[in-house]
Amino acid sequence: MTSQTHAPEVSTVMHVRCPDRLPEELYRQVLEQLAGLSPVVQALPPSAALVELKGALRYHGVQARRLGEVLRIRTISRLGVDVRVGIGPSITVAATASAQVELPGGVLAVGPGEVADWLGPLPVEALHGIGPRQAEVLREYGIHRVGLLAATPPATVQRLLGGRAGRLAADRARGIDPRPVVPRALPATAAVRCAFPRHALEGAEVRAALLDLVVRLGRLLRRRGQAARALTLVLKFAGGATWDTTRRLPEPSAHDEDLRALAYRLMDAAGLQRGRLTGLVLKGEDLVDAGQVAEQISLDHARESRLVAEETMDRIRDKFGPGAIGPATLFRRAG
Repeated sequence: MTSQTHAPEVSTVMHVRCPDRLPEELYRQVLEQLAGLSPVVQALPPSAALVELKGALRYHGVQARRLGEVLRIRTISRLGVDVRVGIGPSITVAATASAQVELPGGVLAVGPGEVADWLGPLPVEALHGIGPRQAEVLREYGIHRVGLLAATPPATVQRLLGGRAGRLAADRARGIDPRPVVPRALPATAAVRCAFPRHALEGAEVRAALLDLVVRLGRLLRRRGQAARALTLVLKFAGGATWDTTRRLPEPSAHDEDLRALAYRLMDAAGLQRGRLTGLVLKGEDLVDAGQVAEQISLDHARESRLVAEETMDRIRDKFGPGAIGPATLFRRAG
């Protein structure tokens, strides 16, 4: 007897874009409509979502484009919300397609055999995940179209955009994106907290505790695959009083360096003198899926090295526990 081998089933991904500034309640209702098509829905707040259609196509017995049309009819008729729908064999292709749909809505489906021909003529900034600064650098070197980016040696793209960002850009220009759609309803916030064993005054002890919260929050966000648009710091005082303030980040981030800079500004804004603190709470607010955040480049090699070190430390903590490495180890002065 001869055994038959079957090629792996090709994924079919739908990327849905809702109108900007859609109220949260309506956004949740759109997610419910998506769940009626497929059980594999990944929320991308504040106004987008991913749907894995592979199983849904077998169940409904129709083509992917038809499911996109059904979704639009339902959201318009039931919710008064017109969405843009992109469909493709990967998250990158589907998300790029949804951005190309003309307003106020519509469906654009790209088949597995059409990816290279469809992506090739697009301007390089149209590729999902390419930020404005990355596109500017690529254009300076004559890479104006996605097809040219796909034809450029990956090592060259890495030199232009940096290691990780360059690898991702080179792969995705070729239609390579192995990320799966992960069923997830993202929580609106993420919080970490600490309590002082005795009343503490603003100073080295409080700053060390705040730094520890930054590291814990950053790791929590990265493990969830999220990024924060804003931070809230809550100070708890002896006697039960609290004080809090919120500020937005320049761009969504889950990196310790970005979170730390804003957290320190929040603490400075408190203007503490002799207030006796009993605890701190640091919250990441207005969370978005990290896959939706364009990796901007700064041409700052020191920053890129810190981000690589951050990934290494996350792996160490995952293997040996959260206490294996911490702020005291990272920022200890020499001497």
